[in-house]
Amino acid sequence: MKKAAVLRALQEIGLVPVLRADSVEQAMALADAIAAGGVTVLEVTMTVPGAVEVMRRLAVQRPEILIGAGTVLDPETARICILEGAQFVVSPALNVATIEMCQRYSVAVLPGALTPTEIVTAWQAGADVVKVFPAGAMGGPKYLTSLKGPLPHIEMIPTGGVMLGNAAEFLEAGAFALGVGSDLVAAKMIAEGRPEAVTEIARKYLEIVRTSRLKQKA
Repeated sequence: MKKAAVLRALQEIGLVPVLRADSVEQAMALADAIAAGGVTVLEVTMTVPGAVEVMRRLAVQRPEILIGAGTVLDPETARICILEGAQFVVSPALNVATIEMCQRYSVAVLPGALTPTEIVTAWQAGADVVKVFPAGAMGGPKYLTSLKGPLPHIEMIPTGGVMLGNAAEFLEAGAFALGVGSDLVAAKMIAEGRPEAVTEIARKYLEIVRTSRLKQKA
């Protein structure tokens, strides 16, 4: 899938589940549960033991899932992930060399930034979308509203503190999509043998996105 199509899919689905797990098997179970809820995007963080193996297996076993590499801190890691099937690259911080590597491979890159200066720097360096992290610690949806006022041309994905209770507010504030962590990607539920609970939460998030988008079009 070309970069433009990847970015369209991210915006249309409206969610980027941030997968953190204790093993490859747990990660695959989470991916299955999330996809069963209709969310076909997944950011596999490099903090997952065997993260590259997870991406490799997803690319073969679940080709319908748009695979992203998360917590990518340097260009070397970005390249490895891209070669293993990552279709977008996400970082919690700004590393210009990583952006340049992704540009070389024509892969969507979503670097992390927090302040207006960092966000503009990331955009000027070639970020396709800027991950605003940790958004919740800075005031949540109100902080995103403040950022989008002077920076409406920069697409942003708030991550950190996004929950079912504030997801609609983030979207109303102008979020390109939502980066959702443990509120959706709940490894504990998988460990407890309750994948259906993760699936149900995924469905709830998709409904929030759908309702919000309909309001924006009205």
